[in-house]
Order: sequence, then C-alpha cells, then structure tokens
Amino acid sequence: MRAERPRQAEIIAVGSELLTPFRVDTNSLWLTERLNALGIEVVVKTIVGDDEALLERLIREALARSEILILTGGLGPTEDDVTRKALARALGRGLTLDEQVLERIRARFASRGLVMPKINERQALVLEGAIVLENRYGTAPGMFLEQQGRVLVALPGPPSEMQAMFESEVMPLLEPLAGGLKIGYRTLRVAGMSESAVDQAIAPIYTQYANPRTTILATTSGIEIHLTAVGTTEEEIEARLNEVSDRIERALGARVFTTRGESLEEVIGRLCLIKRYTIAVAESVTGGLVAKRLTNVPGSSRYFRGGITAYSDEAKTALLGIPADLLATHGAVSAEVAEAMAQRVKVQLATTMGMAITGLAGPQGGTPEKPVGLVFIALADDVHVESHRHWFPGDRARIRELAAQAALALLYERVL
Repeated sequence: MRAERPRQAEIIAVGSELLTPFRVDTNSLWLTERLNALGIEVVVKTIVGDDEALLERLIREALARSEILILTGGLGPTEDDVTRKALARALGRGLTLDEQVLERIRARFASRGLVMPKINERQALVLEGAIVLENRYGTAPGMFLEQQGRVLVALPGPPSEMQAMFESEVMPLLEPLAGGLKIGYRTLRVAGMSESAVDQAIAPIYTQYANPRTTILATTSGIEIHLTAVGTTEEEIEARLNEVSDRIERALGARVFTTRGESLEEVIGRLCLIKRYTIAVAESVTGGLVAKRLTNVPGSSRYFRGGITAYSDEAKTALLGIPADLLATHGAVSAEVAEAMAQRVKVQLATTMGMAITGLAGPQGGTPEKPVGLVFIALADDVHVESHRHWFPGDRARIRELAAQAALALLYERVL
C-alpha cells in the first residue's frame, strides 16, 4: 500500500560550539539534501549544547514525534561528548565496550605511530543492540538502531567523517525504510511585488493543493515561491509541480522572472542581449551594489557599459553634471535629482537606458519629510524618464540591498 506522506525525520546537532557566532551547523543542510533524495522529509532541526540532561530530553521528545532521528556530534572521547550517555538514558539501554571497535581505534593510532590514549576507550562504547557504523576517516564510530518503530542514527560531528559514514553506511539502511516516495522542488522567483501582494494573488490557487505544498519567502533579492511535491516517480512529481507552477505563472504574469533558479540580473542580461539594449547606472545610496550585481553575470560587458558612484553632492555635479541649484532646491534624495542622474549617465556612457538610485540608508540623516529608508529610483531611455519613490525598513545594509533589488526589478520590467 502506498504511503500518503514521506517518512518524517528530525536532526539534532550536538555541540556547544554551534551555539556561538563562530560556527555554523552545515551538517544539517547536507543531511537534509541527502534525506530528501531518499524521499524522507526533515520536519525539525535542533541545535543543543553539550548538556546531557537537556539532550536526553530532546531525544525523548524527538522520538515521540518523528519516525527517524539523526544526531550529529558529541561522540568524541572527552567529558563534554555526551551523546552516547544521553542516548543510553533516553532509550533505557546499556552501553557496552565493543572490542572490535576498540581494536580499530588502537590500530588507527598505531598507523600514525601513536599510542591510543586511555580516554579514547570511551569511543568504543556502543548502545546495546545497535549496528556499529564504521568511521573510515576518524576514531568515533556511529550507531544505527531501530526501537519501537523508530529509527535512530548517531553520527560523528566532523563533516568529512559524517558525510562518508552516511553515504556508505546509513543510506543503504534507510533506503528500504523510506516508503517508496520521492520529494521534488521548484522555486519561482518574483520581481516587483511584496510578499503580501504575491500571497493575495496566488493563495486562491495554492490553497487548493495539499501536494505540492507552497511556501512564500521574502528575501532581499526578491520574493520566492517554493513548491514541494511528493510522488512515487519523477514523472508524477514533475506533473504535480507543473500544474501548480503553470497556474501561478498565469496569475502573476511576467512578475515571475524564472523557475530555473536564475538570478534577476541573469535574466536581465539575457533580455538585453536578445533586444540589444545597453545599460549604465548612476548610484548614490547603493554605492555600486547594482553595478556589482549586474557585472556578476559572465559576459555582462556586452550590455553593461559602466557605472558611476556619485555619493556626495559634489560628485554628482562633477561626475554627472547635475546642476548645483537642482541639488540645492530639491535635495540629493529627490525624484528630480534621481531623474537627472539617470538621464546624465545615459548620455555620458551612450547607452539605451540609464538608471539612477539615490536615498538615505542611515542610521543618521533622516527628517520627518525624508526619513531614513527613503529611496528614489529613476530610469531613462531616449523618449521617457520615470522615477519611483520607495521606503525600505531595516538597518543600513538591508536598506541598500532592498534598494538595489528594487532598481533591478524596475530595470527588468522596462527591458521586458
């Protein structure tokens, strides 16, 4: 009988160092990708420090709700490596010294001309009834255990050891348990719309489907619509994704700029090459971020002529020829100045289109009339110039990133 949903897995990353600003839990990301390839869905991820009592409680909770639990880390030889003891207490199983594992650890030290420290004997302690997983690149063995319909896997923390062990030892054991389902993904990227506007437009569509599942995510590089489908074959998954994706694309039109993972600047570049457009950018508040993103694309020199970063009023006059009286009358952060900058950079670099961005990124300098986060974006071609007023919330870095994204979204609409 076919399962109605994929098996659900949970990951617990053990290690106090992962709770500091200096280390990132990359193991969980890698494991999620590999588990999804097996048709297993990761529903919870947890990071916990080297606290035996807390880890024991988390293990009990995880096994109560998830069919598969994978732990990484905490299998070393020192006192703060608490995974083995926490597992034994949570499962009500003893730890036994595995002589074969102990001999392999001794041999590994001997191969490097070293005598194994007494403390490393702890790494040969194995849960009663567990399958021992060989560690080809380190001393800590892993463990695989089935108990009361649940699967538990303990893996070492170092990524090279964990990944090799999972590929060679764990995947063959999990594959028969995966239920025969596969998981597929598709991401639609949207330009020029807010998260709420996207949801309002497509909620009547995606709420009709439990499979695929839809998630809307707001990022500084635009809105992303993530579709996750489950099926027994790649063809079934593709058909499910196509059905919802096609309906969403029809609802949003050209606002969906890619379903293939491309960046907005890549799509702009392709359109410019097709239509033989050229671009120049004058930037103030973004300090070159738009030019950087456009030139991240290989071959961008075929359509991007250059950018001028005119940050101060003096630079706007000297580099772009913006009249001083225009700046004095309207201020650098204004529609009038943005439009003049776009027109001037277009003329100076002889392009099809000129774009300009000016604004206040803060944290100081705002006024009630012109608050921090106020940004004007202008676009000029041979017959028309337009400007758009925006207000972006956040700190200085976020305001600049959102302004650059909005500028590229406007450019995409015009090029399209």
